[in-house]
Amino acid sequence: MKIRQARIEDLAAIVAIERENFSLEEAMSQEVLEAHLKHCKTSFLVAEEGNELLGYLEGPVQRERHLKDLSFTVSVIDTSEQVGGYISITSLSISPTSQGSGIGKALINAMKAVATRDGRLGINLTCHDYLIAYYERHGFINEGVSSSQYAEEVWYDLVWETVSP
Repeated sequence: MKIRQARIEDLAAIVAIERENFSLEEAMSQEVLEAHLKHCKTSFLVAEEGNELLGYLEGPVQRERHLKDLSFTVSVIDTSEQVGGYISITSLSISPTSQGSGIGKALINAMKAVATRDGRLGINLTCHDYLIAYYERHGFINEGVSSSQYAEEVWYDLVWETVSP
């Protein structure tokens, strides 16, 4: 398995995986994913084996400690050219045929390496309550209920820090 920065030609496979894993309300549209591919210069990773895309992890670099709903839109602003900030994960999605094989863990570890390499303060994300334990096993800290209104769901803010605040 190889992990690399996503390319625009990965879009169709990324959209297919997104739609297989998220409800209509939660899934990001093809337009949003395409915008993220174009604007997230360092933080849109894919896992592949041969010519098959197995999953991806992506999100823009933002100044804020907690993910903002704007990160899920076409008008996302990626601040990867600036020092610091957090990689705001908007999607971790693994092909259903590849789930349970450690791809999510590998992508998270690769994104941690990107955050460290690029001098980020850390990585943030929001998730449902049933995923909190998964992210805590990967070193994320649950900082409570999020102010996010995305898809009109209840979300929790989780943060992994590269250095102490």
